[in-house]
Amino acid sequence: MSKESAGENGSEIDALQHLEATGSKRDVLEALSLMIERAQLGVGDRLPPEVEIAKKLNVGRSKVREALVAWQNMGIVTRNKKAGTRLAAEVFSQTIHLPLTVKIEAESLLRTLAVRRPIEIEAVKIATQNVSEQQGKIILARAAELMAIYEAGEDWRAADARFHAAIHDASGNPLFHQFSHLIQESFHTIYDAPFGQVHLGHETIPLHPNLAKAVVSGDVETATKIMGQIMDMVEAEVRRVMEGRDV
Repeated sequence: MSKESAGENGSEIDALQHLEATGSKRDVLEALSLMIERAQLGVGDRLPPEVEIAKKLNVGRSKVREALVAWQNMGIVTRNKKAGTRLAAEVFSQTIHLPLTVKIEAESLLRTLAVRRPIEIEAVKIATQNVSEQQGKIILARAAELMAIYEAGEDWRAADARFHAAIHDASGNPLFHQFSHLIQESFHTIYDAPFGQVHLGHETIPLHPNLAKAVVSGDVETATKIMGQIMDMVEAEVRRVMEGRDV
């Protein structure tokens, strides 16, 4: 039997009919990940219909739909009324040391970072070229706020978002903030904290004051270089998780 037909009639998935998800999108997707792996579905293969998945997982169809839409936003599946839901990314575990759900999460985050990188670097470049005196004061204030929260050992994520939003505002193009927000939301609708680590990217925070200073002083080369370093450091941290070193 081909993987395509296996995905359509769900014969291999029957063995997983006792799996249950507790209700959240993440729970549904963790159970669905196991179903996909055991059914040996690969890129291009079709998943069973939503109603069948819901029955096997013992959850409502609406929860399955929400979870699959989240995966669609993250580039893991494609959805089409005629073609159904098909895998667009591999969902097999490549190492016995890394849980399948962590692998999927890491790969999804890497795709998110790959799209964010050019957006954030370009936003920094344009902001550095166009920043006004008032916008510069706001950026420096946001950097100071971020560092104060960071040094106090508190959750700095909201302050970090405000800092980058200030840079987006200084660019004069609201689409930078909109696109960056949408890209991050596609990931965070499932994963509130990547790998359960609320401070993923913790090591990059000390770079932010220098980024702020470079933007405000009009130093495009330094500002874009630092932004690139920040993205590199976050990506390296995600890859360490994928290698099983930080799980």
